[in-house]
Amino acid sequence: MNYIPVSKQDKQRMLEIVGVKTEEELISKQIPEKVRASKINLSDGVSELKVLELFKQYGSKNKSSAACFRGAGIYDHFVPAAVDEITGRSDFWTAYTPYQAEASQGTLQAIFEYQSMICELTGLDTSNASMYDGATAAAEAALLAVRTSKKNKIAVAQTLNPQYLEVIETYLKKQNVKIIKIESDEKTGAVNISDLQNKTDVDTACVMIQSPNFFGVIEDMQALSDIAKSKNALFAAVVNPVSLGLLKTPGEYGADIAVGEGQPLGNKMHFGGSTFGFMAVKKSLEWKMPGRVVGKTTDKNGRTGFVLTLQSREQHIRREKATSNICTNSALNALAACVYTAVLGKSGLKELAETNISKARYAFNKIKNIEGFTPLFENGIFFNEFVFKTTKNIKKIEKELLKNNIIGPLSLAFCGKKYKDCLMFAVTEKRTKNEIDALTGIIANVK
Repeated sequence: MNYIPVSKQDKQRMLEIVGVKTEEELISKQIPEKVRASKINLSDGVSELKVLELFKQYGSKNKSSAACFRGAGIYDHFVPAAVDEITGRSDFWTAYTPYQAEASQGTLQAIFEYQSMICELTGLDTSNASMYDGATAAAEAALLAVRTSKKNKIAVAQTLNPQYLEVIETYLKKQNVKIIKIESDEKTGAVNISDLQNKTDVDTACVMIQSPNFFGVIEDMQALSDIAKSKNALFAAVVNPVSLGLLKTPGEYGADIAVGEGQPLGNKMHFGGSTFGFMAVKKSLEWKMPGRVVGKTTDKNGRTGFVLTLQSREQHIRREKATSNICTNSALNALAACVYTAVLGKSGLKELAETNISKARYAFNKIKNIEGFTPLFENGIFFNEFVFKTTKNIKKIEKELLKNNIIGPLSLAFCGKKYKDCLMFAVTEKRTKNEIDALTGIIANVK
């Protein structure tokens, strides 16, 4: 199609129709004078070599080698070189959505292997080809439960990642679904079982619990799952995949749906972006699951092949019949998780989880002995993340740590007044004893 520009006469006619004479007048009516720049000072153009030098200077200001003690959903794990080597291959890097099976066998097989890995990790029957991120996976799990049960109420733990909760609320806002928030125990930081028992009934579509929860506390998922089942509700588990190297799988405690953020599996932090969400369900729910599912089959000659078995989006079926409007899967990020998990293996994933727990306990005990720091949940059982209440100036702590090339704990002031003096620390296998000792030494000296 030829590009046909708008003529001056066309522009003038458009301006007259909207009731102005000039483009400047149109802009001035929409943008207040006080926020408009009267003059933009742009420097003269420079050579490509000069531009590269400038960007190197800007890039050098980034603290790319800083020791990171911040988590809250995105964690600083070591990624083996094999992950980048394989995902960086052009046949994976440039591959498009595998609509045509005959031209996409490699990508389809990679997705199938990823799905198999997620099923084994979660102990559930069917996984989709991945989702956007952990938050949208949780929201899609809520929709799946509502869709399947024909009920319009879900129970969600207040200890769920607050960003996940915001996305769930956005998804369900126009769905006529009521969200019941379950309180936590102040001493342990875990879900208050009595509150869950009291706030759920036979009209509850699902109970959604995160473990380890947003504050790092490990929940009694078996007890919570049993309560959900007693109310004839589905049980949706939001999990950290690394923790499954040691903790019971969702399948073992009777979860119907398992979702989570896949970034800890072979994906770098990337400033909190470019990750993927995972979802696995019991077999009875697989036809209600959003996104894509790759299946393994044989052709007419008996040769193994891979195909898109399920595609429940509006592009493929009538809009009102679509399971979800999720439009794609994060195939490259999911492949990174598949490679990462294959490199570690079952024993490696267990060792990784043990190392996270061990180092987190070391850091916890060191901080506990610092004057001005008190564990928020004295009786809580945590994985690799924990919360301390402090009487010290949090801004000063952050500033001093950054001076020493350490990205410090996350301030939980955004969680409400109750947490305004709280810091959440994350400790992964990458944190060394020297880094932990340096962190504790600095915060101990902050006045």
